[in-house]
Amino acid sequence: MKPIVSIIMGSTSDLPVMEKAAKFFDEMEIPFEMNALSAHRTPSEVEQFAREAEGRGIKVILAAAGMAAALPGVIAANTTIPVIGIPIKGMLDGLDAMLSIIQMPPGIPVATVGVNGAQNAAILATQILALGDSEIAKRNAAYKASLKDKIVKANADLKEVSFKFKTN
Repeated sequence: MKPIVSIIMGSTSDLPVMEKAAKFFDEMEIPFEMNALSAHRTPSEVEQFAREAEGRGIKVILAAAGMAAALPGVIAANTTIPVIGIPIKGMLDGLDAMLSIIQMPPGIPVATVGVNGAQNAAILATQILALGDSEIAKRNAAYKASLKDKIVKANADLKEVSFKFKTN
């Protein structure tokens, strides 16, 4: 099995957030790899990873980083593969990381999800992959349908909750 998605995090302290993406890719049966690379501590390794990713079959990269959050941008500067940045909550509740990731210069786009939004990043990556893979598209459509089912069930369950002045 060869990975088609790469999950990169600035350090393993980001794993509790990024495992949500990993679990989603498992559910969607999408092969992925997961590595820790730092834009500041291992810059040459980050650049090498980004330059070689397409040749290894990677189609989308999820890059998580906190604080200065340079990792997604450095990766995007060294590849033409779509990069989705995940700002990690840190010193300023993730605002510092989010601003670093969304303020990319023209020509170096990084799609950005909300702070600690690893699951949404995985869903977005799945939607990108689904454009060229009908099996992933079917699994993604089933997942989206299940979201509706969860809310319909939750609403039915709420009917069973009683309060003195609740009218429905």
